[in-house]
Amino acid sequence: MRWPLRVLGVSELVIFDNDGVLVDSERLANTILAELLTEAGLPYTFEEAVRDFMGGSMASMRQQAEARLGRPLPADLEDRYHQRLFDGFAHLQAIEGVEAVLDHLEARGVTYCLASSGTHRRIRTALTAVGFLHRFEGRIFSAEDVAHGKPAPDLFLHAAASMGVKPVDCLVIEDSPLGVAAAIAAGMKVFGYAGMTDAAKLSDADTVFHNMSALADLIDAT
Repeated sequence: MRWPLRVLGVSELVIFDNDGVLVDSERLANTILAELLTEAGLPYTFEEAVRDFMGGSMASMRQQAEARLGRPLPADLEDRYHQRLFDGFAHLQAIEGVEAVLDHLEARGVTYCLASSGTHRRIRTALTAVGFLHRFEGRIFSAEDVAHGKPAPDLFLHAAASMGVKPVDCLVIEDSPLGVAAAIAAGMKVFGYAGMTDAAKLSDADTVFHNMSALADLIDAT
């Protein structure tokens, strides 16, 4: 489906990551992941999970973790991860200030969508929890939709093609080094949100910002 577009500066489409950008789920997700990996015999701290896996897909996480562990992870690890995660989503909150950004884009007639490494179920569950699902319905793209997740450009290129926009006319909002790398590889402008991430790790982004309330003005200035 093609959505009506109105150029805002050089960007016709704003692509949001989900976890850590729209919804405040990264701390919960990485805590659960660290616990499950430790239970599986691969000791991990929250900080190490953020360092190694934040922004990536579960398939990528499994591949990296099994290589380090030297044997397969439990077959049901992903199922247990998502069950614990969804249980925690009952208390999920939107990132402070992001709803005002969405309101601003809608008022300006600017098209936006979502492209996340999470599964479609995870994305929709999170958006429902914070009341954002109606804002993104029909414009949700998951790593499940492509052969290679972030840092490969596939997901962002898929989102742009589905929305009928050239990569060069897209602006990506990301909070992970993997996501920033994926956007750059896709030939898109990218803003790095250093909400929970060390700003230095997002330094390849075109702009790094620390407060979501600043994003609307940054987008207007592009």
